[in-house]
Amino acid sequence: MEVVATALPEVLLLKPRAFGDERGWFQETYQAERYRALGIAATFVQDNLSFSRRGVLRGLHLQDPHPQGKLVYVLVGEVFDVAVDLRPHSPTFGRWVAECLSAANRHQLWIPPGFAHGFCVLSETALFAYKCTDYYHPEAERCLRWDDPELAIPWPVAEPVVSAKDRAGLPLAAFRASPG
Repeated sequence: MEVVATALPEVLLLKPRAFGDERGWFQETYQAERYRALGIAATFVQDNLSFSRRGVLRGLHLQDPHPQGKLVYVLVGEVFDVAVDLRPHSPTFGRWVAECLSAANRHQLWIPPGFAHGFCVLSETALFAYKCTDYYHPEAERCLRWDDPELAIPWPVAEPVVSAKDRAGLPLAAFRASPG
C-alpha cells in the first residue's frame, strides 16, 4: 500500500493495492496489523454507508465529545472529500485538506479524531463508506459551516444540495472560541 502525506500530517491518503486479472480485481480495504504499521492504531466500532446523488454536499461534521476517527472511501462514483482540523490546541487548527476519492482510484483517507469531515458528490451517484472509531452520538454532533469564507474551501459544485442542518453549521470562529 502506498501512503501519501497530506498538508496536514495526521491526515493520510492511502492507496491500497488491487490485484486483478481477466475476472476483475480484489482489494483489501482494511487489515488491522497493516494499518497499525502505517500509524493508524485505531479500533473501529462502526461502519457506515452513505448514498447520494450528483451535487449533494454533506458536512462538515464532527462529534464533540466522542470524537470519531474515520477511514473513508468510495464504492461507487466519485467525491471531493474534505477534512478540517478542529483540535483546539493544534498548530494546524482551521486548516483543511481535500482529495478526490473514487471507485476508480480506490483511494482511502484517514481522518483522525478532532477533524471535521465532509464531501460533495461529483458523479451521477456515489456510495460512500466509512469506518468510525466511536459510535454515533446524536447529542455530540456538531457542524462546521461548509461555505465559511474563512475556510474558503473551493467546493467543485456550483450549487450544492445541502441539508437544513448543514446550512445551519457554525463558522470556524465559533469553534475557535469554544473551550478545549
